[in-house]
Amino acid sequence: MILKQKTLLEVLPPDLDRDRLPKHVAAIMDGNGRWAKRQGMPRIMGHRQGVYALKDLLRCCKDWGIPALTVYAFSTENWGRPLEEVEFLMTLFEKVLRRELAEMMAENVRIRFVGNLEALPTSLQEEIARSMEDTKNNQDVEFTVATNYGGRQEIIQACREIAKKIKTGEIEPEAIDEQIFEEHLYTHDISNPDLLIRTSGEMRISNFLLWQMAYAEIYVTETPWPAFDREAFHQALIDYQQRERRFGKVGKKI
Repeated sequence: MILKQKTLLEVLPPDLDRDRLPKHVAAIMDGNGRWAKRQGMPRIMGHRQGVYALKDLLRCCKDWGIPALTVYAFSTENWGRPLEEVEFLMTLFEKVLRRELAEMMAENVRIRFVGNLEALPTSLQEEIARSMEDTKNNQDVEFTVATNYGGRQEIIQACREIAKKIKTGEIEPEAIDEQIFEEHLYTHDISNPDLLIRTSGEMRISNFLLWQMAYAEIYVTETPWPAFDREAFHQALIDYQQRERRFGKVGKKI
């Protein structure tokens, strides 16, 4: 069975203002299994097709001048899925990393992983470490993959680290502010997202980047992730550019 890649819009559509594009897009890649079921395929084929959608979106970010993309690849809650599906996902992550590393180098993409990586299979941890080391000097797109990630767990971990430093006298409680707290998050050196895209119509953020999403614009589409192509991304960006970002203050056009 051949899964075709999508038609590409290689240049920024003329109805988008380059100066008002989001600097950082985050995506919850939902609907792989439902897409596969509608096609009469097993769930795992939806995950495989989802890789094509992700690869195209990453290249689209480079083509259109969006410097950062973060995706929710595997949550801490996803371990509760059927064992066969979890094992397939771990193997798929590893194969994709190994296969796509050369292309990420050619496209000047820097890849990072955030989450509790120590719980992942050893061979996958090794591929993750290698990909991050090899791409660390790339600068066109900063691609962050949240793997075995949970927003609540990230916040708890940050609190624990700060508490240890208070106990040893490294930090005074009165000195704790947003900047110090952010320095203890997985994403401490990554900008906060401007736009969150969730596919497949679910109206929630599912424990994803809870701190970082404080003022992100949220766009929900009924399109399942494997069918989320450049035209769907184009529509998300049109919607984004029609928003006013107020940050709790007087309205400001994006």
